[in-house]
Amino acid sequence: AIRAAYDKAHAEIDAVDQLLRSLDAARIEAGISKAELARAISAKPEIVRRLLTSPASNPTLATVVKLAEAVGRRLELVPAAPVVARRVSRKTARIRQAADA
Repeated sequence: AIRAAYDKAHAEIDAVDQLLRSLDAARIEAGISKAELARAISAKPEIVRRLLTSPASNPTLATVVKLAEAVGRRLELVPAAPVVARRVSRKTARIRQAADA
């Protein structure tokens, strides 16, 4: 249980980090400085700088959307890898079979 919680938290941190790295790459590609990006989203430059460089960044969804729009991008949900089915007890399996009948 502890390992599963650790793995989940690690995956979430990696996802946020990857998203912020992608936004920073888009910023660079657009030729926008961090200070200009901060002005574009009405934020302090140090906040944007921290978001894009700190390994512990945890921006709100609203901030991510603003950053994406400012660098000419948009957020989009895409299908993830299939979720591995959890093991089900025999009792639960019988209950489900009875409900499907």
